[in-house]
Amino acid sequence: MKAFGKGIVKARFIILIVSIALLVPSAIGYFNTRVNYDILSYLPEDIETMVGQQILADDFGTGAFSMCIVEGMEFKDVAKLKTKIEEVDHVKKVIWYDSVADISIPVEIFPDETREAFVNGDATMMAVLFDTTMSSDETMDAIEEIRDVTAGQCFVSGMSAVVTDTKNLSNKETPIYVCLAVALSVLVLAISMDSFLVPLFFLLSIGMAIVYNLGTNIFMGQISYITQALTAVLQLGVTMDYSIFLWHSYKEKQLECDNKNDAMAEAIAATITSVVGSSITTVAGFVALCFMSFTLGLDLGVVMAKGVVFGVINCVTVLPAMILMFDKAIEKTSHKVFLPSFDKLSTFVTKHYKALGVLFVIIWIPAIYGYTHTQVYYNLDQTLPKSLPSIQANDKLNELFDMNATHVILADSNLSDKDMDMMLDEIKEVDGVKKVLGLNTFIGPLIPKEMIPTELREALDNGEYQMVMIMSEYAVASDEVNNQVDVINAIMDKYDPKGMLIGEAPCTKDLISITAVDFKTVSIVSIGAIFIIIALVFKSASLPVILVMVIEFAIFINMGIPYYTNTELPFIASIVIGTIQLGATVDYAILMTNRYKTERAAGKTKAEAVTIAHSTSIQSVMVSALSFFAATFGVGLYSNIDMISSLCTLMARGAIISMFVVIFMLPSMYMIFDGLICKTSKGFKPAKAD
Repeated sequence: MKAFGKGIVKARFIILIVSIALLVPSAIGYFNTRVNYDILSYLPEDIETMVGQQILADDFGTGAFSMCIVEGMEFKDVAKLKTKIEEVDHVKKVIWYDSVADISIPVEIFPDETREAFVNGDATMMAVLFDTTMSSDETMDAIEEIRDVTAGQCFVSGMSAVVTDTKNLSNKETPIYVCLAVALSVLVLAISMDSFLVPLFFLLSIGMAIVYNLGTNIFMGQISYITQALTAVLQLGVTMDYSIFLWHSYKEKQLECDNKNDAMAEAIAATITSVVGSSITTVAGFVALCFMSFTLGLDLGVVMAKGVVFGVINCVTVLPAMILMFDKAIEKTSHKVFLPSFDKLSTFVTKHYKALGVLFVIIWIPAIYGYTHTQVYYNLDQTLPKSLPSIQANDKLNELFDMNATHVILADSNLSDKDMDMMLDEIKEVDGVKKVLGLNTFIGPLIPKEMIPTELREALDNGEYQMVMIMSEYAVASDEVNNQVDVINAIMDKYDPKGMLIGEAPCTKDLISITAVDFKTVSIVSIGAIFIIIALVFKSASLPVILVMVIEFAIFINMGIPYYTNTELPFIASIVIGTIQLGATVDYAILMTNRYKTERAAGKTKAEAVTIAHSTSIQSVMVSALSFFAATFGVGLYSNIDMISSLCTLMARGAIISMFVVIFMLPSMYMIFDGLICKTSKGFKPAKAD
């Protein structure tokens, strides 16, 4: 490793030139990577709801639909508005009152269900069918154009409209996330480091690694908007430790070496040994997300694991080159570290380990209770501000037409009219079903299908499947709508085993079932992987249990707090936060344990070893935790997308809780289990009489 360090120092000018040149292809890759704003598209492709969505897109040429509401407009003007919407690219068909009959025919002659589906007082509703998928760029562009051509006269609701607003909001906010993370990180590092300038080089090095990471996402084809929004913030937070370690090591080696080049070569060698071991646990945490059936975990896991690797590489190549190049400027901005000495705290913690151990046990009870009772939500609309056009449109749809969700049945085209009528009659009686619209319901049983305009008939029946829309008063992801979906599926299976029920609510119901399993899988994989890594690093049977238990304790506190504050979390937060917090903050415990092992092996008593390990590690743990906190806290406060805000808030709070747990609780574990640790771990000197 020393030879490698010397090679980096010698080639520092070339490294800087190459690293800057690599920003160009990385930027090109970044701008050409598609961003996916549809969370439901990450469901497994082989489940019935997703298969049905694909059939709808491939066989019907209808990948998405939206409900548009118009108020206070005469029918003739609505007809003109409908024509404008139909002229928008990728709008396949607009179904409204005049799709069935001329607007001169009184609406009273139509079945109540059909009439009420389109008209309520001075409000009328149109169903807009798109020939592209729900979250495709073409559909989102079409939504924007519909809003433009209708000049705000039309409320465009539905999942595609929500996805469009999510895109606009995320694109507007993501640059601000980065600015907040950088500004707060600089502030924390300027206070906790011994130079005002060196944090800027930390951020430049990490920033370049972030660009490399985002640029190489082009090989994945696309990434989710959550991944894109969090990558820079999260990568900054979890890889800052490596830069701090290099800097501290460089300062120490200057006292031992004849010149700064040799000191940096030694520091690089020391950093590689420590950082690689430390980063493996972080990578393991992110890799665990890849085991989710809900492939948003794979998306986030791959990108962040890749980001940690880029962070390590830049830490031992680009950052040393920058520090040496600008060494004089860094020296001129040196200052005294503002963090105080914590020697008295170390003595206090060691002396009162029994009381802290008892406190550790006591806190477990409310922590676990809160952790197991924290409520999560799956309704994606709930993650967004109420002021967005799509959310206002959805509220308007509920207010005027008593609709919260729209399901779509794909039924066999060869199903007899009798069976179809019986099936739909039963579905109409299901709790919460407000309206059922299909070929059999548009004009009533007395008028033959042949009377329905050909264009409308072809839009709803392609010869293999016929499409029926079910309007539900129940909200997506509610227990009521999930029960409704089960009942409708049971009715449909009785008459048409080939039929499929699709839509946002059925997809979300699948999401709930799948992520419940994913949560257990990710927890087991992350804990198991990190357990094995710690066991191999320390060659110990007991330390993996103690260290993982301590960080899991911090996770339980973090995830339990929302219960006591009566806060609901978005479902993805409950799945990924434990893995991220475990992988990113177990390093604090490993750092202190390394020093504890060194001192114990040197013959120190357990009290002496623990006190020294605590006092020498506390500043590094605090700086690391505070930098992670700084990178995520501001985003958590600022973001208007609750999915992102909640994740960042949990990560920021988790870093601080893990810091306090490692500082106050971990030393008591060393003291209590010292004998067991020494007997079951290689490299620890057996405990002496204290």
